[in-house]
Amino acid sequence: MNKPNSNHISIPSEIRIFFGKAGGRSLLIKGSAGSGKTTLALQLLEDLADPQKSFYLSSRVSDQALFRQFPWLEKEEMRNRIIDASRILLQHLHSENDEEPLDIDTVEKLSSARDFLRSVSDEPLSPPSKVDRTRLTVLLERNRMPELERIYDQIEGNLPDKSMIIIDSIEGITNKYSIDDEELVTCIQKDLVEGSNSDIVFVQENKEERTLEYLVDGVVKLDFKSRDGRRTRRVVLEKLRGTQILQPSYLITLNEGRFNSFDQFKMYEGDIKPWSAMPDVDNQYSTGIEDLDALVGGGYDAGSYNVIEIDENVSSEEYHSIVVPILLNFIASDRGVFAVLTGGDHAESMKKDLVKFIPDEQFDNHIRIADYFTSSSSAPYIMALGTRNADEALRTWKSNQEFLRGPQNKPIMEFTGFDTLEYLRGGEVAIQHLLDAVAKIKISKDLGIGILKPGLRLTQEIMNMADTYFKIISIDKCPCIYGVKPKTMIYGIVNDVEKGAPNIKLIPIV
Repeated sequence: MNKPNSNHISIPSEIRIFFGKAGGRSLLIKGSAGSGKTTLALQLLEDLADPQKSFYLSSRVSDQALFRQFPWLEKEEMRNRIIDASRILLQHLHSENDEEPLDIDTVEKLSSARDFLRSVSDEPLSPPSKVDRTRLTVLLERNRMPELERIYDQIEGNLPDKSMIIIDSIEGITNKYSIDDEELVTCIQKDLVEGSNSDIVFVQENKEERTLEYLVDGVVKLDFKSRDGRRTRRVVLEKLRGTQILQPSYLITLNEGRFNSFDQFKMYEGDIKPWSAMPDVDNQYSTGIEDLDALVGGGYDAGSYNVIEIDENVSSEEYHSIVVPILLNFIASDRGVFAVLTGGDHAESMKKDLVKFIPDEQFDNHIRIADYFTSSSSAPYIMALGTRNADEALRTWKSNQEFLRGPQNKPIMEFTGFDTLEYLRGGEVAIQHLLDAVAKIKISKDLGIGILKPGLRLTQEIMNMADTYFKIISIDKCPCIYGVKPKTMIYGIVNDVEKGAPNIKLIPIV
């Protein structure tokens, strides 16, 4: 189970609430081949069900094939919950049914009476002491279905406690016994979900078939999306009867054979701890994010220019999830930051965010933020460049850089929001500024961080000059990052709850 306060969760909260209600619930999982239907079904079994009262009926693959694909199922409590339909069929001894089968008219009358009692009662019916078999009895007149009969028996043995059963897949059962999908789903819905207060999860292989959706209580769909040639997955909550759907779709990953979804990102939730600097390696500056360091080969190279592009739908909080650790780690390593902030960011708000994790004095001594709209400021971290005298502005610029370098001539970070630069100076001047900055950074072993937003004239020039180029995007309220240079897959950005805010982890979207 995932720890609290992380936006990296196994099962969306709406599905948890849906199955947490009184009485039985049925859920249909649909999606194309390879979309993760089985992985989701198994995760539901592990996360939401009592190990002694839940079973996974697989009609598509053998037990051993499941264990090879999902090694975590080898745990004894999970192995005991796997039922291989083919094995049960071979092992089952066909015995005669001692009870007189009910005719279809009787079945319909019993079902209608039960439905009427539900409709006029505000409270769920009391837990049954026996499993309802009225619909199953009719189906068994045509064929014995030993795996289903065993499921009914096991659910009855668990009463009055609730059971959860995964049927993967509907077609695997119906094709074997030459019955309609609707017949099977209706039988289980009426007998087990409504009549015996059981939770049933159906996995459907035929994604085009929609008639079953009206028979069950909930429907979720798994699908793929593409972003710059990189595949992402999501789960869409199409119907969850009696449950408010606050977020219709979630980004998901099947990393390490587990189903995990990503909740809305909240940067400052949970414990906030003083920042502890990650050490540099060789001639590289750590980003303060262990997983990002790994993607760029250990950290940003000294003398490199590194670009982060922010998609238009990315919020400030999502963008700060990457930028804040980078700034904190550089400052905490006793190095200065020389900043031109991107549009929407302000010097005061930056200080407010960073001094949550470093001392106020450390911020004042290690960061200088250009302000082109004021000619004076009492704040030591603000460079007032709003003067009409260009020479005076240049002297202010240089003196602040010298202060940050100190007597040891230490390297600094040039942190530049190019939308601000292009707005103030125009595209051509901004490009020339970039050329000059990159040349100086290479010589001085400084670190360049450039922030790009969509629609800038100098985007292509910056991309060509960048040593690393990453994009931050938002998918279903989860910030994600991927590398263009170097090329990487998409990673979901999640809180690192063990280290506390603003530490993050990057989770592969596979």
